[in-house]
Parts: sequence; structure tokens; C-alpha cells
Amino acid sequence: MPRTTVAAMASGWRAAAPRWAVVGVVVAVVVALPAIVGALPVADSAVPAAELRATVLAADDVRYSGYAESAGGLALPVTRQLDSVADLFSDRTEMRVWWRGPDDHRVDVVTAAGETGIHRDARGTWTWEYERATATREAATPFALPAPPDLLPSTLGRRLLSEATDEELTRIGARRIAGRDALGLRVTPAEPASAVRQVDVWVDRASGLPLQVVVLGEASEVPALDTRFLDLDLSAPDAATTAFVPPPGAAVRTAEQAGIVLEAGRRLGPVRFPGTLAGLPRRTLEGAPPGIGLYGRGVTLLAVAPVPPRLADGLRRTLAQSPAAVTDDTSIRIAAGPVGLMLVDPQDARPFLLTGTVSLDALVEAAAQLPVLVRQR
Repeated sequence: MPRTTVAAMASGWRAAAPRWAVVGVVVAVVVALPAIVGALPVADSAVPAAELRATVLAADDVRYSGYAESAGGLALPVTRQLDSVADLFSDRTEMRVWWRGPDDHRVDVVTAAGETGIHRDARGTWTWEYERATATREAATPFALPAPPDLLPSTLGRRLLSEATDEELTRIGARRIAGRDALGLRVTPAEPASAVRQVDVWVDRASGLPLQVVVLGEASEVPALDTRFLDLDLSAPDAATTAFVPPPGAAVRTAEQAGIVLEAGRRLGPVRFPGTLAGLPRRTLEGAPPGIGLYGRGVTLLAVAPVPPRLADGLRRTLAQSPAAVTDDTSIRIAAGPVGLMLVDPQDARPFLLTGTVSLDALVEAAAQLPVLVRQR
């Protein structure tokens, strides 16, 4: 190649270099802008922790739309029938949300394969699978399996704060989330049985809406759950956006998953559960089958139920696949982050399962306090 051509090319590159350098700086700034905005200092407020919690609980009528992301760190050993529940707590869930109220909202779960819309009304939910053109109707029930709307920071934060005592609450400063000033509130469970170290809730200063919730277990610095808004608009969504009617030609079916769980619980029959287990008081939940015992409050919960032998066999095999499983003569137990599971299978009685956000030691203690349940066949 002639030297004059090479010189001309070199001269052109030198002339273009400053322009490309400017472009590179602009691109870098654009890419970094969300992180820069999130790191901007936010003036904290002197509002006490209990007052901030009261503000959150009073903000249940706030209407909004936005984009939220939930990241779960729990590897839950469940059956194929409950794969969707396990995915919620182990994977990343991206959600578009239009919220007009607890009984009037829409949450679209966005994945690489498409979108699934969940529309809630006063009578229940419609789940619309776009790619399969399938609409599934599920009646409203007080005892239902967890769903994506339950992991929205606004929903989860309000629920976890609702039963916290004033002594469990502390302020943790402020940060910027979804472009908004958020005040920090920490819940430190008081129950010795709890496997949750802390729950941090970041609350929108202007509306009282929880913008981020981070749940940490006792044994890990990696959050068991981190759910936050990435974008938020506090104007009321249009009613036509949240409403749903199956389009012509869509396949329509009725949900069976929650019904199967309830029916299985009813078949167990009533059980004489003690008033406390592992120091946790028994609680009641409307719609819960009488064969399931519920204990604790807030972020520290424990459930106990006898299980059919066939189900126990499958669960035992599933739990045994975990390298961290602890076994003895009559039981097997594991911890998945702050969630503990224990299957007890005595020789002279039917097996039963204990699970909840409690330590493995608490599960062992609770199992030893169930002699009445053990003797029942």
C-alpha cells in the first residue's frame, strides 16, 4: 500500500478519534445513569420507625403503575405440581403492574418466552397466557398458593410490616429507588426460633408505598428475596387496563392447583394441635383446612400437617437429594435459606411435615412437642 494512502488513513483515524471518544463518553454516561441516580444522596427524615410503619399500613389505597423485579435465592425442594411456587422464590421475576386496589389490579410477568397476565377482580383472578391463548379462572379464596402479585414490594412490604412489633422496628436511613426518595425500615424478628435475620423495607417518602423489600436469612449475606420497583408512576391506571374478558377463540379453563391443596388438607381431618410449638403461638387463618396447624407471626411462621404415606415417600426422596440434608432414625430435614423443612415418619403413626421460616433446631423442638399428633393414625 502506498505510503501516502497509509498516511491519509492514519490522519483520518486521528481526526475521528476525538469524535469517537466523545461518543464513548456519552454512551458510558447513559449506561451508568441509573446507577448514578440511585447513588445520589437522599436526605433522611426524622420520622420514627413505628410512625413510618403506620404510614405504610395506611397507604393501602395508593394507586400506581410501574415495573418491578423480584430475585429469589431459595432452592426449594418441591413436587412438579408446585414448580411455579418454587420458581417465584428461586428465580428472577420481572413484572409490569397496574394497581387500582387489592381487588382490582393487573400484573404481567415478562419472560424471554413471552408474557403472562394476572388480572384480579372482586371474584378472583384471570391468568392470561398470551402465547398459548389460554385464560384460566381461579375463584377468590383466603387460602391460596403464592403468586407473582404477592412478591411486589408494595404487597410484600405491607404484609411483613403488619405484624411487626414496635420493638422489632428500627430506622436504617434513606436511599433512592425508582427515581424516588425512600426511607429505610428494618424488622429484626424477636422470636428465637426465627431463621430470618432481618427484613429491610424501603418506603416512598411521598406516598408510604414500599419500594423495595430485602429478606436476609441467618446464615447468608445473599438475600433470600430482593424485590424492588425499577420504575413507578403514582397516577391511577385506567380501569380498562386491569379488566379482563377472554378474547374470542381463547381456551378457557378453571384453576385446580389451589383446590387440590385445599382438598388434600380437608381429607386429613381435624388434628388436635398444641397451643404453642417451639415458642410460637398457634394462629388461625380463614379458609385453612383443620388438618394444618399454623404458628407464629410476621416473618416467623411455622406450618405442621400430617401427610399421606405415598406423599411422604416422594418428599423423603426429594429432601434426600440435598447434600445438606440431616437424617436420623425417624426424620429428615433441610434448610433452604431461611426456610426449613422437616419430614417426620415414626414407625407407629402416620408421617407429618413441618415447614416455615424457622431454624432446624426449632423444627426438631416443635416435632418433639407433637405427641398427640404422632399417636393419631
